[in-house]
Amino acid sequence: MTDQPDFPRGSKPEDGSVVVDLNQYKQNRDPLPITFHRRELDAILWIYGRMVGEGEWKDYAIDHTKEKAVFSVFKRSGEMPLFRIEKNPKLAAKQGAYSVVNTHGMILKRGHDLQQVLKVFDKVLKLVD
Repeated sequence: MTDQPDFPRGSKPEDGSVVVDLNQYKQNRDPLPITFHRRELDAILWIYGRMVGEGEWKDYAIDHTKEKAVFSVFKRSGEMPLFRIEKNPKLAAKQGAYSVVNTHGMILKRGHDLQQVLKVFDKVLKLVD
């Protein structure tokens, strides 16, 4: 027995089946989730650390889905997130892949550059009850 396939890739044996690379099949069937890259996460965590130091934020959560990556920040862990920092690559060619969304779903800032989008937190943003 050898490591070589019985049929070359893409060729059809007599019964009509096709030899497919398993890695290619898995990626087509279950695509990898969208994630934040190291530099993006570094910029977000820098803002998060500053806001924790000011006593504004207490907790965070990171979600990676097939469509977008979301960094949510909380005042208390049992509540709705105060803000969501989202990365949606499908919007990269249109309005920009990055956005900051408040509790009510309103987009506060959107753009192509994460550093510019995160400047929305340079202003004093407070939740109005």
